[in-house]
Amino acid sequence: MGYHAGEFDVIIVGAGHAGCEAALASARMGCSTLLLTISLDSVAFMPCNPSIGGPAKGHVVREIDALGGEMAKNIDKTYIQMRMLNTGKGPAVHALRAQADKVLYQNTMRQTIESTDNLVLRQSIADQLIIENGICKGVITHTGAEYRGKAVVLTTGTYLRGKIIIGDLQYESGPNNMKPSVKLSHHLKELGLELVRFKTGTPPRVYGSTIDYDKTEIQPGDQAPRAFSFETTEYNIDEQLPCWLTYTNEETHQVINSNLHRAPMFSGVIEGTGPRYCPSIEDKIVRFSDKPRHQIFLEPEGRSTDEVYVQGLSTSMPEEVQIKILRSVKGLEKVVMMRPGYAIEYDAVVPTQLWPNLEMKNIPGLFTAGQLNGTSGYEEAAGQGLLAGINAARKVQGKESLILDRSQAYLGVLIDDLVTKGTNEPYRLLTSRAEYRLLLRHDNADLRLTDIGYEMGLINEERYQKFIAKRNSIEIEKERLKSEKIGPRTDVQDLLRNVGSKELDNAVDLFTLLKRPEVTYKHIEQLAPAPVKVSEEVAEQVEIQVKYEGYIRKQMQDVERLKKMEKKRLPMDLDYLNIHGLAKEARQKLDQVKPLSIGQASRISGVTPADISVLLVFLADKKG
Repeated sequence: MGYHAGEFDVIIVGAGHAGCEAALASARMGCSTLLLTISLDSVAFMPCNPSIGGPAKGHVVREIDALGGEMAKNIDKTYIQMRMLNTGKGPAVHALRAQADKVLYQNTMRQTIESTDNLVLRQSIADQLIIENGICKGVITHTGAEYRGKAVVLTTGTYLRGKIIIGDLQYESGPNNMKPSVKLSHHLKELGLELVRFKTGTPPRVYGSTIDYDKTEIQPGDQAPRAFSFETTEYNIDEQLPCWLTYTNEETHQVINSNLHRAPMFSGVIEGTGPRYCPSIEDKIVRFSDKPRHQIFLEPEGRSTDEVYVQGLSTSMPEEVQIKILRSVKGLEKVVMMRPGYAIEYDAVVPTQLWPNLEMKNIPGLFTAGQLNGTSGYEEAAGQGLLAGINAARKVQGKESLILDRSQAYLGVLIDDLVTKGTNEPYRLLTSRAEYRLLLRHDNADLRLTDIGYEMGLINEERYQKFIAKRNSIEIEKERLKSEKIGPRTDVQDLLRNVGSKELDNAVDLFTLLKRPEVTYKHIEQLAPAPVKVSEEVAEQVEIQVKYEGYIRKQMQDVERLKKMEKKRLPMDLDYLNIHGLAKEARQKLDQVKPLSIGQASRISGVTPADISVLLVFLADKKG
């Protein structure tokens, strides 16, 4: 028999990266919040690589921070190494990546959750939802506890009917031998939700003391101060741990090829679809058979452990084959394995069943976020969790949902892709998925999103005033550069010659001078310093905004065209199946997705420009 265990505004199921952000957002917005987890030891757990960030993913972490989320602050407190990637390319693709102290990351996030007002963390397994009159009103756990809520957010990660596979060995399990969630998966199917089976994997972990590092290449962290959070002021520059680089070789490839018949990926044991952009080593060897070697990064899992993560060697091969693969690699000849790699299959929700606010179309009050929605990666999960938590809280408070568009944030791109196009494999965010990536840089996430975070109640007054001061400083300095001129003085001409830039014939404004590719803001500072010295972050923004002014203006014009399409709203109850003139595929896709605007409709695969024209005529006739 069940029992009434409590009432909350918002209930979050799952305390991974999505669940933590959802719960903290909801609680900080003033909603009484319950966070349920299968195990208190799995809060903010990193079952795969012990790192945060990278291309597009690092952008998302900065966006999470700009909106008032926690991931950036947490990794800044717990990283063991941080690097800026893609520095040889333009600012649109610069991205931070940090190695985490895995256990410290977990413990620090858990401490934050336990000390947050309005938030209760509890260990329990949610077996089913409470649905009344088609609306989600709470959850029932395996112990019979009934928790009532005004909104529920499911962030179950890879736990739904989780199954671990190592060679011929298969058993029901969540990541890292945690309990799986089986009954909830069956219950969601009974409610009519469409689920798919996905697969991901992880590499073996080894004793660091058994690695011969002399045979590998050191990969140190950056010595420049780096941080994900715009609020961070303390850096671990002198305490960083290096990673190490080695490679597979002909022997490695021979071991794998001679054991492919034992690989679950190729023997038919694995049913789920795996991630295209994070393939197993056996998949890489088969798909890229022309490559003589593949990179392997050896990443420490923390300061207080000898465990090392073998990045690039994800596998579900039998355990004894994994040892042979490891010991064929240079530097790992005598390595001792601590944990074998494995594949894990799990159920995921088909994300086209969601509105752009991450609420289920057919079950009001139920939100989903994270890998449950078909994504891969901690960062994509955390970003979805933050927005699902915000929107669950705003639903409870009777306020309008927060929906970011593709021109505002990578989070807008991520969610629009999921709910509009769906995904037939674990989705990974890439910089190439963003049409406006020059606008969506990692360095300007605060300028794009802090106003919104403040409006949501997740950015405090002190932080917001500092942000306003920074934004004002950028504009003041840009105006100074436009108004102040510099002539062909000796020091100016000497500097221009030294950097390989054309000497001045006449006086020019500083703004025009800074547009030159060879001239940096530091040069401007040297020749014509501001009356009040500007901070490094203000200087960075000024330089980028001046140098890329023309490109940024062009992208802003594209955004304005997009906004016109987004403003043409479509009724949520529109009967697409009976609109004459639409192609059959378009009718079916439009009926499934139920787009909120002409803009969203235009991004649905299978909907052609001709179909959009039909919809525009239909809307015009309706208004007429």
